[in-house]
Amino acid sequence: MQITPQIHALKIPFTVPLSAEKSIDRFAFVYLLFGDSIHLIDSGVAGAAGTIWDYIKQQGRDPQEVSSLILTHSHPDHLGAAKSIKAQTGCTVFAHQGEQDWIEDTEKQVQDRPVPGFHTLVEGAVEVDVLVEDGELLDLEKDLRCQIIHTPGHSRGSISLLFEEESALFTGDTLIVPGDLPIYEDISQCLASIKRLQKIQNLDTLFSSWEPPMQGRQPIRQRMEESLAYLDRIHAAVINSNQGAEGQSGMELCQKAVAELGLPPFAAMPLVARAFESSLKMG
Repeated sequence: MQITPQIHALKIPFTVPLSAEKSIDRFAFVYLLFGDSIHLIDSGVAGAAGTIWDYIKQQGRDPQEVSSLILTHSHPDHLGAAKSIKAQTGCTVFAHQGEQDWIEDTEKQVQDRPVPGFHTLVEGAVEVDVLVEDGELLDLEKDLRCQIIHTPGHSRGSISLLFEEESALFTGDTLIVPGDLPIYEDISQCLASIKRLQKIQNLDTLFSSWEPPMQGRQPIRQRMEESLAYLDRIHAAVINSNQGAEGQSGMELCQKAVAELGLPPFAAMPLVARAFESSLKMG
């Protein structure tokens, strides 16, 4: 769907198998910027290239016009189709150095961060052509540029993209959705990154990976406050679940905190347990 004259949002659904009997339905948004050429923000999961090509053709454009793919981070729902997209278009792949190893070596990623069904979600590794840094102004083409904002927490090298002339901010997975699965690496960094984004003035449109585009300055401010409040609530639940329970395992702690937060039982999984453990380091 078209959100602004240049920015389009495309919802990519996928399924994460938790076991032979249980799976969960998820989605992530891919964003397309139409200018003299076409620029993608994230790639979706394996197989998403066909969906992206169909959408581009529906807009009267040619998939071969894709010249850039900016990866907000390296997780499967953002990296999954990058291999096909680069192979079919020769586009330039941009990412932060903190994500480079997991993008260019997906087997290392699955060993370091096991995700159920990883190999069904990710086509394989892809080379990063350009490493971006915090504060850098990235010129995609004439009259289309963005500022790179390093927003770690969800992952080491997560980035947000500020298109100041469009009053638009792309946050990847930096903003956690209240009530959703708490999946991140470092809660203190998550909080600091969101507070940094709150300081950006005059935002008219927010583009997140986990929910539809949001327009309006007040709703965007409220959304960031809700995300911070949810993280604070998670932290409190983890600290409470750890009281007087020395020696309990990470999964035992996770099960208690999940129950206190009112999340579904399947949320007690290793990725969530790793996220909760970062609260113990925070104190």
